[in-house]
Amino acid sequence: MNFQRFTDYLLLEKNYSVLTVKAYYNDLNTFLRFVENEYESNSINQVNYGQIRSWIVSLVESKLTNRSINRKVSALNTYYKFLLKVGDIELNPLSKHRALKTHKKIQVPFSEEEVVTVLDDLSITNDFETIRDKFIIELFYSTGIRRIELVELRLSSLDLHAKTLKVLGKRNKERVIPLLTTVVKTANVYLAKRDQLDNILMDEQLFLTKKGARIYETLVYRIINDYFGKASSKVKKSPHILRHSFATHLLNQGANLNAVKELLGHSSLAATQVYTHNSIAELKKVHIKAHPRSKK
Repeated sequence: MNFQRFTDYLLLEKNYSVLTVKAYYNDLNTFLRFVENEYESNSINQVNYGQIRSWIVSLVESKLTNRSINRKVSALNTYYKFLLKVGDIELNPLSKHRALKTHKKIQVPFSEEEVVTVLDDLSITNDFETIRDKFIIELFYSTGIRRIELVELRLSSLDLHAKTLKVLGKRNKERVIPLLTTVVKTANVYLAKRDQLDNILMDEQLFLTKKGARIYETLVYRIINDYFGKASSKVKKSPHILRHSFATHLLNQGANLNAVKELLGHSSLAATQVYTHNSIAELKKVHIKAHPRSKK
């Protein structure tokens, strides 16, 4: 079955990223294989909800998390909405489907002290990889960008004179984030080290390996996990936790929620509000400490 029209629609009209479209394509193929094996059909355009429900049951039995199952069903639902839009079907079989219940994961941010400890440790040596890693961590913590956004940064994304960073986010939405003076200083040191590499294979890319190739997502995750593994006892240590720390620390210092939303590149305020639980905890401490009735 050919999903080309659908993937073109996601890329060109909805401005989904290539990675997201690939994930949707894989999910549709997973369902198509299920329909072929269980119902001897090579089309998913004519299935009913009962057949989809049996697929969901098979995913549950395969020990996939409810969150992963919901994502796969969401991809299928988006496909059926597209078919409705172009007139290929008259009824979406998932129109009354309710997502499986999931437990909300509370992400515990790094403390300011943990971030400072890591950055201080990175200030001891001055080789290319250490400076690069310090720049990566400073960018994550001072801008809140996503891991894929950092990987895809180009030299042209940086404007050190204006102290800004241009980021291409989800659905190709561009945003400009201000840079701290300390980050600009680290950027200048990194760029000087980058220019001294023996061989640069990807000249336009901002972040490179020491062999001059484009940096990749797994390496970025490993960098964050390794450095913060020495400074933090938290279970999860990832680029997303640094993004979470960025938002939480800004809100703790009184930043406006809408401003944080714009910096993070969220399309809705609801997505940003997940970071407020830590801010509320901080406010409770201040409230108890400062309110005259708390001493009663």
